[in-house]
Amino acid sequence: MTRRTVRIAMNGVTGRMGYRQHLVRSILAIREQGGLDLGGGEVLWPEPVLVGRRAHALEELAARHGLTEWSTDLDAVLADDTVEIYFDAQVTSARVESVKKAVAAGKHIYTEKPTATDVEGALDLARLAREAGIKHGVVQDKIFLPGLRKLKRLIDGGFFGEILSIRGEFGYWVFEGDWQEAQRPSWNYRAEDGGGIVVDMFPHWEYVLHELFGRVTSVTAQVHTHVPRRWDEHGEPYEATADDAAYGIFQLAGGAVAQINSSWAVRVNRDELVEFQVDGTHGSAVAGLRNCRVQHRSSTPKPVWNPDLPVTEPFRDQWQEIPDNQEFDNGFKAQWELFLRHVVLDEPYGWDLLAGARGVQLAELGLKSSAEGRRLDVPELTL
Repeated sequence: MTRRTVRIAMNGVTGRMGYRQHLVRSILAIREQGGLDLGGGEVLWPEPVLVGRRAHALEELAARHGLTEWSTDLDAVLADDTVEIYFDAQVTSARVESVKKAVAAGKHIYTEKPTATDVEGALDLARLAREAGIKHGVVQDKIFLPGLRKLKRLIDGGFFGEILSIRGEFGYWVFEGDWQEAQRPSWNYRAEDGGGIVVDMFPHWEYVLHELFGRVTSVTAQVHTHVPRRWDEHGEPYEATADDAAYGIFQLAGGAVAQINSSWAVRVNRDELVEFQVDGTHGSAVAGLRNCRVQHRSSTPKPVWNPDLPVTEPFRDQWQEIPDNQEFDNGFKAQWELFLRHVVLDEPYGWDLLAGARGVQLAELGLKSSAEGRRLDVPELTL
């Protein structure tokens, strides 16, 4: 086996998502399995170059994992011709400038979402990347989750007949930070720092709906800040200026309607932190992060509304679990491997910066819909 090394500048890996999912569970996991098999006796070996603002944090992280290359000088890293890929997991407000620098340096781009703070900025990045002739991708991890991959299998197999509606529930209670430490960083609750559940989650819902059911053609949203006062990482109180809950209705090109609730101010009474129920003429399914249950029309019960009597039917027990039928890898790692193969072997890859711009567009229109109290059309984006 011959080894091909690909050096990747990874900016923002001292943050929670950049560290856990992208560095440890993706790039380092690929190294631990011996690299990415490209076929023909060749193996791709990813070599991360850690980039960030805090030297001590980068040095500690590199030492923890036996890595040797880190830098606080992004310009110097991008000037290194041996670095082929730039990855960005910074806060959104810092992303556009860094990605533009990487494009100008001729690096292939792989980035977290949202790709920009507004749709024009996101489209600008997509145009620049196209003009530079580089390869580019955006993280769209939810479609690689086992539960949604099982759901995609059902859709492709025609299980649902005509799909009528999709109902999604996402969220959990994020502690305010006074008597229990918050599970999310405080910037998530400050609009001036790019926070808010709409800009965080609507880009996810755009690609999930687009990939599985059809393009979003209109949006109606109600956005709220249910918990207006929180405490930061230093125990200091602050006013939450960003939304922590959003209730959206999305019309899809195929005719189906999706309703998705997103909240960091809800206590979980479901099997998983996110669940989607899909109802069709021939059957229904409930998919979460890992699991997927179905009910075919031939086994659908016949409930009768009678509020004077207790429910006697075990409705949850009347659903059938969909088997794995395959081994599912970490969703972030699976998409990293596809992008690396796209860069090295020029294999097809559909989740580019234009797809990322669609997510930014939906978030922007969702906030506008809530502010104006009306439904808004979602125009199809082109470059």
